[in-house]
Order: sequence, then C-alpha cells, then structure tokens
Amino acid sequence: MKHTGPISGVATLGEDFVATAGYDNQVILWDAGTGDPLHRVFHDHLANQCTFSPSGGFLATASSDYTARIWDVPSLRLRAVLNGHDDDIEMVAVSPDSTRVATCSRDHTVGVYDLDGRRLHRLRGHEADVISVAWDAGGVKLITSSDDGTVRSWDAVDGLEIGRVELDGVETDTIAVSDRGVIYAGNDEGEIVVIRDGAPDRVPAHRAGVKRVMLSGSGNLLASLSYDRTLMLWSVGAAGELTRFATSDLPPIVWPRSCAFLGRSKVVFGTFGSKYATYDYVTDGWDVSGIEAPSGFNAVAHLDGSVYAIGDAGALHRDGVAVRDLGSLCNFLLPLDRHLVTGGQLGICFDAMTGERLYQHNSPLNCAAAFERDGVSHVVVGAYTGEGIVFRQEEGRLVHLRNLRLHDNAVKGVAASADTIFSVCATGAAAWHRIDDFSRVAQVEDAHDKIANGCATLPPNRFASISRDLRLRIWDGQRSRICTTPSHNSIKCIAASRDGRYIACGTYVGVIMVFDVHTGQWTHVSRPVASGISCITVAPGEGTFTASSYDGKLHTVRVGQGGPA
Repeated sequence: MKHTGPISGVATLGEDFVATAGYDNQVILWDAGTGDPLHRVFHDHLANQCTFSPSGGFLATASSDYTARIWDVPSLRLRAVLNGHDDDIEMVAVSPDSTRVATCSRDHTVGVYDLDGRRLHRLRGHEADVISVAWDAGGVKLITSSDDGTVRSWDAVDGLEIGRVELDGVETDTIAVSDRGVIYAGNDEGEIVVIRDGAPDRVPAHRAGVKRVMLSGSGNLLASLSYDRTLMLWSVGAAGELTRFATSDLPPIVWPRSCAFLGRSKVVFGTFGSKYATYDYVTDGWDVSGIEAPSGFNAVAHLDGSVYAIGDAGALHRDGVAVRDLGSLCNFLLPLDRHLVTGGQLGICFDAMTGERLYQHNSPLNCAAAFERDGVSHVVVGAYTGEGIVFRQEEGRLVHLRNLRLHDNAVKGVAASADTIFSVCATGAAAWHRIDDFSRVAQVEDAHDKIANGCATLPPNRFASISRDLRLRIWDGQRSRICTTPSHNSIKCIAASRDGRYIACGTYVGVIMVFDVHTGQWTHVSRPVASGISCITVAPGEGTFTASSYDGKLHTVRVGQGGPA
C-alpha cells in the first residue's frame, strides 16, 4: 500500500496517525509511530488536501472530482460525500466543534456542510479561484484566500461576508488563523502577511511564492514552505509577531505544497514519492527512508530515432530504459539539435543528454520552446515566477542569455514561430513577444476563463492554447477562434502536427482528442489509460503523436487521410 503519484496533502492526528492525499486519487492513513500504511480509500480524481477533525473522529478530504468526502477514523469508512461545487475543491477545514466542514473551490465559492453532507451555505464573492479556507477559534467565522488577491472573512452562521483585506492584487495560496484571530497569509512574492484587526503587515520570508503556512497545535510555532525549496520555522509571539528560528533546505523528494506538525519536534511533508517525509527540527534531521521514487512520466520527446521520457523521479528513459538520473522532478523535455532540455521542481535547467546543469532558477520550471534568432538556436523555458529563461547555443553548448518577463504569474505553456514567442499563464492570460528584441507585442488578460495549461505553434505564425475552461483557442494575431472540446475534465497538454492541420490534446483523466483544423471537427477521441495524460508531442510519421501518462506508459495516436488509426 503506497502512493504512485505525488502527495499533495498531509495531515496529522496527535502522535497517532498521518493522512496523505495524492495525485494518484488515493487517501492513505498511516501509523505515525511505525510509518506503516493502515488503510486507503479513493477519490474519482486527484486528492488535493486532507484534514482530521479536532475530535479525531473523522478525516475530511478535498478532490478535483468536485467533491469533498468525510471518512471515519481509523476505518476510513465513507461517512458522507459533499457535493455542489462546479470545479476542483482545493481544501477542506473542519470547525473547532467538529460539526461542520468548509470547502473552497476553483469555482470561486466556499461551501459549508454538516456531517451528513447537507450544504448549509454557499459563500459567493471571490472573483477568482478560492485556494485556502480556515475557521476561527470560536467556529463562528471563516477566513478564505483567493487568486483575486484578497483575504476575506465570513459569518459562518448566515454565510455573509463580514470583512476583506486587499493585498494589492498579489495572489495568496495559503492561510492559517491563530486562536487569537491573527491571520497568516503566504503570498506569491515570498512574504508572510500578518493580519491583525484587518491591518496587514508584510514579513519578507522566501525567495519565491509561499505555498503553505501551518500553525502547530499549540499555536506557538508557524511553518512556511516555498517554491524556493526551503522550510522556515517561526516562533509566534504574544501579539502574533513572527521570529524566524530555523531554516532547512528541502530534500529533492519533498514537494513544498503541504506540511503538518507531528508531536513535539517533528513536521511531516508531502513528497513526489510513495509516502510522506519527516523533519525533526530539534535535531535538524530529515527522514526520507522508505520513500520509493514515482514511476510516472511528465514528458516525452523524440530525438535521433529514440523516444525519451522523464517524470517525477527525475530518471531519463530512452526507449524504455533508464539512462540518467537527474535527481529532480522534471516537467518537460525539449529536443534541440543534440540537446535535450529539461527542468522542474528544483528550478534547475538541465541538458538531459549530458546531465549538465545549465541554470539555477529560484522557482520551479514548467515548459520550454525552441526558436531561432539571427540564425542561432535558442530555447526559452517558462518558470513559475513568470519569467522566460532564455538560452543561446554557442559552440555546441547552451548558454544562459537572459531572463525575459513573460507574465506576472506562472508560465504554463510557451511556443514559438519564426518571429514570435507565444506564452500562456496560470491566470488565463496569453502574451506575444518579438523574437528579434524580446519586446512585448501584446497581452490578452482573459485569453481563457481559467488556468491555461499549454500552447502550441500552428505554422507559419498562428498558435493554439488549451485550458481548464475546456476550450481550445486558435490564435490569429490577438484574435482567437474558440473550439469547444469533447472533454468534461481539465485539458492538460497540447501539440500540433508539423503542417498545423491536426491539434492533439490530453486530459487529466486519460482522454486523447485530435482536432482537424481544416474541417473544424474532433476526429479522434479515445481513453487509452485511466491515469492522466501528462504530455503529448509530435512523433515521426505523418499525423502521428506520442503521449505520456502519469502511470509511466507511452501511447501512440495516428491520424491518416481517412481519419484516426
């Protein structure tokens, strides 16, 4: 019994149990003393977060299947399913008296439920995805943070908004609320915003966005996790002020998305592997023993007649055989001449063919595209912090040239034509930059209604993009043709045939779809795997694509003159 995909959520119950929620849809209950798995259950899609009730009687979980669920502890018998959201539920929080559960969702709303699954309130007001929710100590207020750059307070009894703190449009992914009502919010600029009586005080903390803040059970310690791959521990003063007393670099296997205090001296973390990791802040020691590396692939590419794939374990595979260990979860593979550019969670850009480290960035890396400038091959790599990291080929090597500001948020996809770099962002925005001088030509803030996940080039100078909004957009200049897709789930990846006629897309539930640009029809829809499609790329052979999936398999799709084969 183990996880086979990244662990996105972790929770503790005293010193007895640890619970983990994973991108393999699993929720696993562990014996905190021995580290052994006890029980597991499943959601129908990604399990995002989990939390124990203060009473210890149940575990609540949040999922991308649009539900939250309540499970008895320790049996994990399903007690209730919380329905009513229209998009991924990012987090759940249980009231101090363990009688109600609050949910927050990418549908911009917050739900309040009883333990039988009846929705008591649906809180509306946020203008973007709601990422974090917490109860106050009395159980009468809810605190939420959203991608709209606000932290809001709600009356949990009547469901009305009763307070709002504007954070200058800076997104905040995580909040924690002390017994004294002090709010700690971690933002995308690496700050912890301490909010007392509605007044924010910014504490510089990390070199990249803060992804999780967590208070200890006693409330005298705060942990913060960041994409700069550090853990910081803070002592909490009588007035809620923070004093940093410890910092630790995260082991490569740790995903800085979630953590929880365990006992008097430990913190547990989600990982990219089979189980959780533990840090003892008294001895400054990490325990990552027994964590198996994941086997799934995040990216696939063709080069010199071979098929290469890489994933969460950082192991580069060639034609099905592991040939190099890069030691970092990698999100993309880009062939360029004799190079194979990759990178991921550690922020390191590699040439996977040689293992050479090309550049160290201060946030994870998402995607890449190749282009020519003045007759010389270049690469642009998209980062979580909104930059495009540009490399130039010199004497057979890739050399860092400059960092280009593409967006103010995570770059989710990048593509290039002869004269333009096109990119899409986690905010749903799209941008165009000139290759000759890297100046911005245009930006469309509402290119997609939700997170844009990828883009591709349609020769000679058009682009296509896909999103969580389930739409394919084909861009001619800054105007787009909207193509409704057959998908009912978020679209993860996109590729276009070399002649631009066919566009292939993959979804988080394993569906591959092919769109014929000439006819305007979806000519192929299949589900070769239950696991999600992580990447799709053009393969040798006319109308042929290769897709990778999160279960470590590769899939071929062929589209001939007579249709899909």
